[in-house]
Amino acid sequence: MSNLVVARYLDGKLLKGTSLDVDPTRPTFHVRPPEGSTAEIKLKELKALFFVRSLEGDMARHEVHALDPADPRIKGSTPVALHFPDGEVMIGLTNRFPPNRPFFFIVPVDAQSKHIRILVNRSAIKKMEPLGSGPM
Repeated sequence: MSNLVVARYLDGKLLKGTSLDVDPTRPTFHVRPPEGSTAEIKLKELKALFFVRSLEGDMARHEVHALDPADPRIKGSTPVALHFPDGEVMIGLTNRFPPNRPFFFIVPVDAQSKHIRILVNRSAIKKMEPLGSGPM
């Protein structure tokens, strides 16, 4: 099954397309943009890889950053805030805190987010902190 993805590079560049071979334990994967040829992507060059519902963004929609205590996804997860050098802060849920691998997944706390899950490059993070009292 192909995934719709948005690759955000450390330098701010974006590449949108589909991918079939993302594996956080391998150094590269491929993205096929809607127009153009398939590109090989090096994970270490990314800030994050967003698995999205659509390649068309909705700039008018604002993500909810508050946890919903009724959300079943928080069971066994740790809510985290990831601070990046460019000033961006991502709020999400992770299975393991602190992550013990160079690349790890978070899911947005907003269940209606345009992002399904996000593969984060740990080396791109300036500061990482748990929110609340740990696993819920």
